[in-house]
This record gives sequence, C-alpha cells and structure tokens, in this order.
Amino acid sequence: MLNAVLVAVLVMLGLSLLRVHVVLSLLVSALLGGLLSGLGLPRTLEVFQEGLAGGAEIALSYALLGAFAVAIIESGVPRQLSAWLTGRLAATQGGTGAARLKWGLLLGLLSMSVMSQNLIPIHIAFIPMLIPPLLAVFNRLELDRRLLACVMTFGLVTTYMLLPYGFGEIFLGQILLGNIQKAGMDVSGVNVMQAMAIPALGMVAGLLLALFSYRRPRRYQDLSAAGQDLSAVGAAEPDAVPAPSPFRTAVTLSAVVAAFAVQLLTDSLMIGALAGFAVFLATGILRLRDADGVFNRGIGLMAMIGFIMITAQGFAAVMQATGQIEPLVQATSDLFAGSRPLAALAMLLVGLLVTMGIGSSFSTLPIITAIYVPLCMGLGFSPLATVAIIGTAGALGDAGSPASDSTLGPTAGLNVDGQHDHIRDTVIPTFLHYNLPLLLAGWVAALVL
Repeated sequence: MLNAVLVAVLVMLGLSLLRVHVVLSLLVSALLGGLLSGLGLPRTLEVFQEGLAGGAEIALSYALLGAFAVAIIESGVPRQLSAWLTGRLAATQGGTGAARLKWGLLLGLLSMSVMSQNLIPIHIAFIPMLIPPLLAVFNRLELDRRLLACVMTFGLVTTYMLLPYGFGEIFLGQILLGNIQKAGMDVSGVNVMQAMAIPALGMVAGLLLALFSYRRPRRYQDLSAAGQDLSAVGAAEPDAVPAPSPFRTAVTLSAVVAAFAVQLLTDSLMIGALAGFAVFLATGILRLRDADGVFNRGIGLMAMIGFIMITAQGFAAVMQATGQIEPLVQATSDLFAGSRPLAALAMLLVGLLVTMGIGSSFSTLPIITAIYVPLCMGLGFSPLATVAIIGTAGALGDAGSPASDSTLGPTAGLNVDGQHDHIRDTVIPTFLHYNLPLLLAGWVAALVL
C-alpha cells in the first residue's frame, strides 16, 4: 500500500519542478495525500483549513517585516550603499579591484545572513531591504545569482543548526533538546554544538562547492540602466526617495536596534518589525501620509512568501492528520533493524523527505523525535549521536524545499527584476549543494559520536 505522505511530498516536488506554482502544488498534493489516506474530501478540506490558521501569524509577521524593509529603503541608506559600491566598482582598475569587491560583497552577504539568526534576529527580513538596491552592482560584477542564493541559504540554515543563540536557541534548545528529553532520553549533559559540529561541516563543504560551481561570470540584463530603479522596490516615483543624510542613517540604525530589542523582549518578529516601523514614523523620516503606501508596498514585497507559508501550514496539517508519518518512519527504520549505519541513513532520509514537504525544520523535529528517540536507544546510539541524528534529520530539506523560507527569502530579493527562477535558481542549487553533504556529514556524526 502506498504511503500517502510519501506520495504527496513527491507529487508536490514534481509539480514544483514542472513550474506549477508552489501554492497550487501544495494544495493539490495536500488533497491527494488526504484522499489516499482515507480521510475523505470533506475532512481533508477541514484539516487543511484548520492548518491555514496556524500560518496567519507567520504571514502577518512577514508582511510587517516587508513594511519595515521598505521603510528602510525609503530612508535612502540602501541607495547610498549601492551608489558607494557602484563608485568603488567604477574606480577599480583591472580585474583585481573588481575581484576584491566581489569577495567583499559575498563575505558581507554571508555575515548578514549569519547575524540575521542571532545577533540581529530579523531572519529573512534583511533580504528585501539589502538585495534589491545591490542588484545593479551584482549585475556589473556578473555574479551568478545561484551563488548568492547559496550564500544566503547557508547563513540562514547553518547558523540555527549550530549556534544556540537567537533562532538557534529555539531550534536546538527548546525544540531539539526539549523534545528528546520529553521522549525519554537524558540529554542534560549533551553539548549541542559538539553534536552538530560535524553536520555543520557538511554545510561548509556545500558552500565551498557552490563557490567553485558558480565561479564563472553570468550576465543579466541591467534593468536599472534601462530606467527601472530597483532600490525603490516598485515605487511609482523612484526619484522621490530623499538623499541620504547622517540623520537618516542614524534613524535607520536606531530603527534596526529598536526592532532587535523589542523582538528580544517580546519574542515576536511581528512586534519587533512594528516597533522599527514606528521609529521611522516618530522621527518624521516616514511621513504619516506616506505610511499607507509604504505599508502596501511592503506587504506586496513579502505577500508571496506569506501565502506560501500559510499554504505550507495547511499541507503540514493534512500530512499529520493522515497518521502515516509514523508508519513511514517506522517502516523505513524496520528495513534496517539491527544495523546502526543503515538505520541512521534511513532516519536521515525520512527527515529529508518530511522537511522537504512541510518546508520547516522547526516543524519537523516534534514529528520525528517521539519515534526516533526510542529507536536510537534500542540501537545503542549515544545521547550525543541521537542529538546529531535528529538535529540533522530536521535540518535536512530546509535548504532545497520549495516551501521553505530559507529558499523563499533569497528568491524574494533576487527576483525583484524577474531574472531569478525560484525552482531552478534557488531550490535545485541549494538542494544539491547542501542536502547531499549534510546527509553524508550527519551519517558520519551518527557513527562516530
């Protein structure tokens, strides 16, 4: 008998590869999975609609983050950065200076991606405020946007799966260790960074492979040269964006700090973004009569991500309601009962499949932990190895899932001018460069820890 979860995930991935919109792919696959599991159409639709409600807060948070991002763009600071980098590029003599600027940009983008998970935990909100103004610079350097997507995804995923700060504290501390403890294994003495160090090295290997794979120049049409100002992110009058000033720069930095501080205090991305937006209003950088337009543009900027995340929650709800995730995990593991290497590989592969379908590693961990912990204990895996197996199984698939915000975020920034395809330029490259090395590294960690 076919497993409904397995069929639904494979259909979803297949439809996405055929360039069917991700929202439609998730909807069709959820209905198919529900019907195959015997839920029936009315119950499937009911569960799907109940799941949609779980994504409402996520979507609203992203809408507010989009508004905050557009407010930062309106301050003129991103345009100032883009102009300065363009000037540096024009002033470079020969290929050495351009190469230094290229690697400087890649390092800066990687640093921002890492900091967005802990030091300035705004997650993917930095992408729409930073990337669109720099597209013209990337085009002139002929940087392959697949590489840019890989760099951002590396920072977004590797940081939370290794460093227990910010989003990493939620993933590693609250969800991973918390659920393992509830499932009956004592992990009080486990150093989670030690457990996840080898899997993180797999991600590093994938990044190095991406740097090698996409090192050749790739040409894009420079739409800013044709009169389209990307830094305004769809503004009707890009020339109306005021010139940067020290005051505007100071206000922008203050808004970022305020958003960061309020988020830490309230543990809410939504309230943090709202606080940052309020700083622009209070200082007059953003006039009250313009706030409505800025807010609407911000919602438009992040709306697609919001719709996909909402739909992904409905899909995840149906998959859990089928009751066939546990049989999938158990049947796969039973095939290799008694063999620790094969059992570890099976658990990692199922984790990859589940996360690819749900689109969230944070949602995968609670689903698989209750099943994996007794299995790991029965096979004699140490607590350190168990943490590595379950942590890697959860993280697998975040890079490379069409419904993951770790891939949707980079696409939202890189496709502002319509020259970056979500599946072919973000999903497939990040899947190949990160999931395969991470799978191997997680398997090695399971055997040596």
